Amino acid sequence: MPCAFIQRSNSSTIIHPVANQTTNNCAGVIKLDHVTKTYEEGGVQRVVLNDVSIEFGCGEFTVLLGKSGSGKSTLLNLIGGIDAPTSGDVWIDGQAITRMSDTERTLFRRRYIGFVFQAFNLIPTLSVRENVMLPLELGGRPSADVRRRAEALLEQVGLAHRMDAFPDRLSGGEQQRVAIARALINDPLVVLADEPTGNLDYDTGKLVLDLLDTLTRQAGKNLVMVTHSEEVVGVADRVFRLRDGKLVEDHLAPHQPAVSV
Repeated sequence: MPCAFIQRSNSSTIIHPVANQTTNNCAGVIKLDHVTKTYEEGGVQRVVLNDVSIEFGCGEFTVLLGKSGSGKSTLLNLIGGIDAPTSGDVWIDGQAITRMSDTERTLFRRRYIGFVFQAFNLIPTLSVRENVMLPLELGGRPSADVRRRAEALLEQVGLAHRMDAFPDRLSGGEQQRVAIARALINDPLVVLADEPTGNLDYDTGKLVLDLLDTLTRQAGKNLVMVTHSEEVVGVADRVFRLRDGKLVEDHLAPHQPAVSV
């Protein structure tokens, strides 16, 4: 399983990822196999995703573009196991999360998948440190270990001086940095970000984007981001647009395209 060790010096604490110990299938860390998602709206069936099959390899930054209502967030929720497809399978590192029970999927998601949302979704009655600690505490980890891990991450995102503050005392950019630290507390294999810069100004959004890139892709994790921002495209490995239920590769992406299967 993904894990990390903590190196301390006199001036800073650095979290180093270590080798993933799951199936280590770099050819398809994320795999969608003939995934279809439909909804009933007023007695009419709406097809949001139509027979989508795609793979993403290790350590890739993938961007999903598309107009509002095109199914970007739905696709992200399917990858994260929050929602289930009407048909087809979603695989994460060789494990079909669509074939798991609700309990198994919840435990898998908690361990291997981190989420960053546009609205931050911090708990207002918890401090910054407590918000970051929460996912590991839910997993039953010893409090002292959880606290050290949370504080090390908050140092990395530049918020060591705000650990005891509450969310309503933070700027939007600071809240999103807390959300990033919380998403990484379990050292997940995959990080899913839904419009993470949508509520931020340009400069703050760029800082958050750089931070996400540094702590995910450059640390060997997969980052899948839903966005309306064309500016994100230039730093992504793979870019796709959702059109009429299909994922269409954008050839403006700077690196190699994803592999359709």
